[in-house]
Amino acid sequence: MTSVDVASGALFVVGAFFFFAGTVGLLRFPDVYTRLHALTKADNLGLGFIAAGLALEAGELSVALKIGIIWALVLLSSGISCQMIARAALRGGLRPWRRP
Repeated sequence: MTSVDVASGALFVVGAFFFFAGTVGLLRFPDVYTRLHALTKADNLGLGFIAAGLALEAGELSVALKIGIIWALVLLSSGISCQMIARAALRGGLRPWRRP
């Protein structure tokens, strides 16, 4: 095992942790807005760490750049879709949760 393998493995574990945290947020938070926030933030970080680990393991620079482009496109589409879902929920009459 080389140091690159250890570093990419550590990045994979950190990315999996953020995916797990996003899933816990999806299950535990009370309304659609907080759930969207948990998913978009945690999943984007998780995917970033996993993409960084994959880029370290990529043998060529072109492959690492393609992984980076994929991550950037997912970041863009995640933010746009999150805003569209939240806007549709607000227009549909769902108000943000407030403590009783």
